[in-house]
Formats: sequence, structure tokens, C-alpha cells
Amino acid sequence: MKPRFDIIRASRWFFLLSGAITVAGVIVFALFGFNLSTDFKSGSEVQFELNQRVPEARVRQMFASIGLPLGDTSLTVGGIQQNVVMVTLPEQLTAKQISEIQAAEHRFFPDAKQDIQVNSVDPFVAEQTARKAVYAVLAAAACIVVYIAIRFEFRFAISGIIALLHDAFIVLAAFALLRREVDLTFVAALLTIVGYSINDTIVIFDRIRENLKIDKPQTVDELRAVVNKSLWQVMNRSIRTVLTVLIAAVILYFFGGISIRNFTFALIIGLVSGAYSSIFIASPIWVAWRSRSMKKASRGDKAAPIPE
Repeated sequence: MKPRFDIIRASRWFFLLSGAITVAGVIVFALFGFNLSTDFKSGSEVQFELNQRVPEARVRQMFASIGLPLGDTSLTVGGIQQNVVMVTLPEQLTAKQISEIQAAEHRFFPDAKQDIQVNSVDPFVAEQTARKAVYAVLAAAACIVVYIAIRFEFRFAISGIIALLHDAFIVLAAFALLRREVDLTFVAALLTIVGYSINDTIVIFDRIRENLKIDKPQTVDELRAVVNKSLWQVMNRSIRTVLTVLIAAVILYFFGGISIRNFTFALIIGLVSGAYSSIFIASPIWVAWRSRSMKKASRGDKAAPIPE
């Protein structure tokens, strides 16, 4: 595919855009933090289904009547008919409180389709879950670095990981800003995003390596031209692959159950960010790093050959 514009020469603008997003994300974290679900902190989740569209004000009134007032982000409505409600409470519910909620549901919604479902997590389990989630993400990142370093070279590995951190940071910032719950499905989405994003990045890196063998650039300008040509050669493939998965994710978000809504929301943001970072962040970082080595070689230092 013939390059329409020079992505590599315009990379400083993409770096500035990502830098601005990073600064905005740091501000969001400082101001809002995360809205952690009961998977990562002690508390209880109460879910029940009504025979009507959920009247949020009446549900809040129901919980307030038994001494359990709800905060602004404690109630989530889902279901195709918007008839399923999930309430998050900061404390572990006792058997007496569960009975009171059950009785209140019968009073306020006598035609409810099912009894309440309660899921409680104690502080120890929540702490263990949070720790394991962090370990899972770090382990995935470490394995990716090792694989790319062996399959390509260390510079490719670091560039790819920076792009992955960029994707994860954008998803985290979006959840913090929109006050969406960070739960175990969010972690699953994050790992899925890492997989899709690094797959796209590896395809691009592989095309760059193939073209380096053919064109054998000797100058920085030639290197930039080779990488820019490689990016445009895989552009259609990258966009079509992401669009295919993105369509499925959007459909799942609107028609899937309430339990996977955070998963699909994170996936939608991560897919878009991953497509962007694979093309406009990972490869330009490698070019900038590799160009520095070539410039040193041209000044009389020991030549650093282009990786085969």
C-alpha cells in the first residue's frame, strides 16, 4: 500500500497526544481514584430482577427504609429491558440485614420476578484477589517482553511494552473518570486487551523486520522510510481486525448481561487504544531508539547493525 503520509515523521505529534492523555489520566487518578468493586474490597453486592423497568429512586428508598442508604455510584441497572438492579454496599451484610432487604423487596416490589441474590467478600479475600490481579498483569507483561526480545530484539520488546502500558493507562483513566466499577471482569478485559494489542504490534514488527532485510537502510531517513512503508502495508489488516472484534464488543455491551458490561466497556476502549498505539506509538518509539544508535555509528562509534 502506497504511504499517504509519513507516520514516522509526524510521530512527535502522536507522542504529544499520548503525553497529554497521560497527564489527564494522572489528574483523574489524583482527583477521583478508582471505584473498586467488592472483588477488591470488602463489602456486598445485592442483585434482583423486577417485572418492570427499574425505578432507581424507589430502589434507593427501599434500602434507605432499612438503614442502608446508597451512594451515587452504588446502584447499577442492566438487562435488555432495564429490569435488573445491582446494588453495591461497603459492608458485609449479616443474615438479619439480608432478611430485612428481602422483606423490603416484597413490600416495595411485590411482583418481583426473583428473590435477592447476595454476594459478600471479606477483607482478606478482597486483598488476596487484588494482589493476584496485579501479579497476573505483571506476569503477562514479563512473558511478552521475554518473547519479543527472543523473537525480535530487546528494543522491539521495550517499545511494545510501552505501547501496552499506554493502552492499560487509557482504560484505567476512563474507568476512574466515569466512576465505573473495577472488578475481576475488568482485569480479564485488561489481559484480553494486552493480547490483542501485542498481537497487532508483533505483526507490524514482523513486517518491519522483513522489509529491513530487503531494503537494508544505511541512514536514519532510509530507516524511517522503511518503517513508514511497513506500517502502511499492514494498515488495512490492522483496522479490519480491530473493527471485527470491536463490532462484537459493542453488541455485547448493549445486549449482554449486566455482569459483563464492565468487561465489554473496557474492551471497547482498549481495542481502539490498542490499534492506535500499535501503529502510532510502538513503531515510532523503536525508530527513535534505533535512529539514535545509527547516528552514534555514523559519528565513528562501533556500528550497531540493523537486526535480522
